[in-house]
Amino acid sequence: MSALPLIPVILCGGSGTRLWPLSRESYPKQFLRLNGNSSLLQQTLRRCSGPDNRPPVLLTHEDARFLVAEQVREAGIENATLILEPHRRGTAPAIVSAALYLRRQSEDALMLVLPSDHVIEDGDAFLDAVRTASEGAMEGLLMTFGIQPHAPETGYGYLRVDENSRNPILRLSGFVEKPDLQTAQTYLENGHHFWNSGMFLFRCGQLIDEVAQYAPEVLRACEQAVDGIRADDDFLRLDGRAYAQSPDIAIDYALMEHTRQAAMVKLEAGWSDIGSWSSVWQIAPHDSRDNALHGDTLIDDCESCLVHSETRLIAAVGLKDTVIIDTPDALLVMDKGRAQDTRQLVRRLLEQERSEATSHKQVTRPWGSYDAIGNGPRFQVKRITVQPGARLSLQMHHHRAEHWIVVSGTARVIDGEKDYLLTENQSTFIGVGVIHSLENPGKIPLELIEVQSGSYLGEDDIVRLSDAYGRA
Repeated sequence: MSALPLIPVILCGGSGTRLWPLSRESYPKQFLRLNGNSSLLQQTLRRCSGPDNRPPVLLTHEDARFLVAEQVREAGIENATLILEPHRRGTAPAIVSAALYLRRQSEDALMLVLPSDHVIEDGDAFLDAVRTASEGAMEGLLMTFGIQPHAPETGYGYLRVDENSRNPILRLSGFVEKPDLQTAQTYLENGHHFWNSGMFLFRCGQLIDEVAQYAPEVLRACEQAVDGIRADDDFLRLDGRAYAQSPDIAIDYALMEHTRQAAMVKLEAGWSDIGSWSSVWQIAPHDSRDNALHGDTLIDDCESCLVHSETRLIAAVGLKDTVIIDTPDALLVMDKGRAQDTRQLVRRLLEQERSEATSHKQVTRPWGSYDAIGNGPRFQVKRITVQPGARLSLQMHHHRAEHWIVVSGTARVIDGEKDYLLTENQSTFIGVGVIHSLENPGKIPLELIEVQSGSYLGEDDIVRLSDAYGRA
């Protein structure tokens, strides 16, 4: 794409609240398959994995590290670098840390900074825009990508173009906060404002020089965090104490609103940030009455609705402009025009300390997953899936005993001093306080039912003695 090495830097540390209940803190929207067989993160990886590009750098919070690593593996991306943010501090410290890390390879390397949760329908048009932006970046500009607005959208920030600029590289005269409806209508009509896509392209050295001028406190913290970076299996961990000293701030506020080198290219590639359920409805296939349906659904006399079922039948009659999202533990019904209001719902759930705000019934772990399928006083039932070759930590519990029943596959069990195999329809009992572990030595997933019993059944009653995934 350019004479300089182009390195995709993918930001995948977001927590995701606007697509609740499908997206949650422990499994945010970049990991969801909303418009095909690949997740939004995997689509982003493939979009920027051309032969002229270097392997990508991904930044994520350490809580999501195994999810990111697994999705990178599934996407067939090799030699990716995974950098762990010890704290969520906004896009500015994440991007600056990546620039400092990459500057060790090349002062002039070009960073293509991409959120991991956007949809771009026209990959060729996207690559053309990146080529154009690369030319601006090589001339010392801090490039971003603007989207021609087609509606008075209040959910996006806007880029204001210098009216004296000429295509294809347009100098910017301002970054504008999310407007009210009347202001957004003015932006739509005047032709000088574009939606802020949140994608950027910089030379590493140029970015660092500009940050030193306009956000020195961010740069100082990130320099120390990168100096203290350490390898942890397949990950690189930034120094947590140093990183915590950075302001929690977006790159727009820290730098782009202040620099005199900001410019943009138009991106006309079918872009969407999938920022609400109405956005999901827009990109989904529609029936003859503009309904978008997913899963087991039955509708009659409905128009312009989004109906999404994960497990069971959803039947709807006589609805218009309605969103229905059903998951195993939560059901959302809302007016499509209020799609931005899910954030308020999630905030209230968090205030009530409801687990539905942050996690699904099925919880992903680095070794597989578990699904809570029943509970009551002093007992809990889970369905556990362990991937081939994976194993749980060597651990013990102070308050609960566990009964394991193998449904399919083969289990290797460490039970105190004993080490044995279980196969389909066999079971075992792990007593309170007994050191134990579970491994799948086979070539197919191990599935088992776990019945927990005891005075306390919380996930924090796990004492890990050793762990293949660094959690001990």
